[in-house]
Amino acid sequence: MTPTVLSIDAIVSDPAIRSGRPSIAGRTVTVADLVAHYLRWGATPEELAAQFKLTLGQVHAALAYYYLHKSALDEEMRRDQDLADRLQAELAEQGKLGRLD
Repeated sequence: MTPTVLSIDAIVSDPAIRSGRPSIAGRTVTVADLVAHYLRWGATPEELAAQFKLTLGQVHAALAYYYLHKSALDEEMRRDQDLADRLQAELAEQGKLGRLD
């Protein structure tokens, strides 16, 4: 008997949504968005579900997808952070960076 592979269709990649980054089906929130809140700020899956108006299943699907594709997503998030740091430095040099304190 051949096993049937069951997919979790909660995570999609659509070039028209967030440049094709893995995201929650029917939403614009990406896996990386959720992972950043989960890893960097310590949000629980329950908090993520409430904050992003997702089901707990969608949050866990995103986290599972992250751990299955950790290297690629870590690299993507590293590139995004590098870009953000460069843009912030450019704005600071131009005197266009506001302060929050």
